[in-house]
Amino acid sequence: MSDLRKLVFDQSHKRGSVTSKFSIPKPDFTPLKWNDYFDKEEFIETSTGSHHIFVKGSTGPIILCLHGGGYNGLTWALFTKEIFANLECQIVALDFRGHGKTKTNNDTDLSLETLSMDVVDVANTLAEREKTSIVLVGHSMGGAIAVSASYKIDSLVGLCVIDVVEGTALDALSSMQSILRGRPTHFKSIPHAIQWCYKGGQSHNLEAARVSMPGQIINMETGELACDEWETFDKIDAKCIDIPCTTKFLENDLSLKEVDEEPATATEKMPANKPPLPHSDKHTNFKIPENQNNKDGGPKYTWRIDLSKTEPFWHNWFQGLSERFLGCKVPRVLILANIHGLDTKLTVGQMQGKFQLQVLAKTGHAVHEDQPHQVAEILSIYLVKQKCTQCKPGFSMPLYPNTCC
Repeated sequence: MSDLRKLVFDQSHKRGSVTSKFSIPKPDFTPLKWNDYFDKEEFIETSTGSHHIFVKGSTGPIILCLHGGGYNGLTWALFTKEIFANLECQIVALDFRGHGKTKTNNDTDLSLETLSMDVVDVANTLAEREKTSIVLVGHSMGGAIAVSASYKIDSLVGLCVIDVVEGTALDALSSMQSILRGRPTHFKSIPHAIQWCYKGGQSHNLEAARVSMPGQIINMETGELACDEWETFDKIDAKCIDIPCTTKFLENDLSLKEVDEEPATATEKMPANKPPLPHSDKHTNFKIPENQNNKDGGPKYTWRIDLSKTEPFWHNWFQGLSERFLGCKVPRVLILANIHGLDTKLTVGQMQGKFQLQVLAKTGHAVHEDQPHQVAEILSIYLVKQKCTQCKPGFSMPLYPNTCC
């Protein structure tokens, strides 16, 4: 026996297992509080209702962030922390109507025109109050809304769209209902929901899932967002959760069945061109230890919004998006998770130098959650180059060789 093999053999008998010395820490699914990332929350009153926002900073241009369908302003938490460290700016993360804590005269009207006017009203109110300019940043559905609203905001100086283009978005709509049916309808606890978000693939960044997911679900008893249950947060210890990803969710049933991993059917496969709504890569549900469940072990949380009921608006969100994006007069940047997402119009426009393109590979649809540092750096460089704001001391300006200006 070689000296190395003998050493391993001896150590394994002394400790029971050599690999125990190098064991990987278990993931922590405890929720994180929004005030670790934002300074305050407030409501902007307009003629249509109260629009909820999270705010970071008090000086400089306003970066108004618009989330995708099903998310809320907390999806921008990690991005906010990163970009605020780079730039002299204010970050405002808006909850769309029907999402988060925004309340309007008709929360079910999610048409492009209505959502765009909500953004215009909020942006103009903030610009007038703060006497500053606006930069719109939108992800998925929020990107489409940002493009539409950009034509009606006089103080707008920049536009950033994240992982949505017209052609691929419209192509993906046919599979949306199948994807949504694969998601759990209820969760037994907040850590249970966070674990599904992370292990199910909606977010590939655990910290992002811990702060973002509580803003997407509500307590079924109180109707309040999970992110507001701070007293509950302080009592949760989810570091001990360690559940294998081999449990399959049964629609409208919280029971679990252990199954072998198997290829998805044709209708369950995730489109390569990234669907425009939140999704998971696996149909999964995870069992939380009994001390993490409510007393009867039944469902306690459900989604803030039923995305399947928004289907009448899907086509309207994305139809004509490429033409509107190219026609916008302010400097534009498009951040994609896949270079193959470009449709014909955008490919021609990019070759003509009409907008800046950046591709971040090895990321999911929620690019700003998966790689917040990289997205913040790209946008920071973009805004400084366009003279929209100034760098904070210590922020360097690295060059991206595949950036097209």
